[in-house]
Amino acid sequence: MEIRVKIDRLLAERKIPAGVLAERVGITPANLSVLKNDKARAIRFSTLMALCHELQCQPGDLLEFIDDPEPSDGQK
Repeated sequence: MEIRVKIDRLLAERKIPAGVLAERVGITPANLSVLKNDKARAIRFSTLMALCHELQCQPGDLLEFIDDPEPSDGQK
């Protein structure tokens, strides 16, 4: 299971450079890069709220849950 961050798609749709978004949200470009590249282990609600505010979206527009497929040998 994993959660993917879909910031790239929203940035492209809204034509906002990543550096500009990082500045508006109050995080470093390096931290935004960590989020964009699915390397983040956590995200603060305050950061998530700021991203949603700036991108005018809902958390579900930014985050995607990917479930593992069922094991083929019947084990769970």
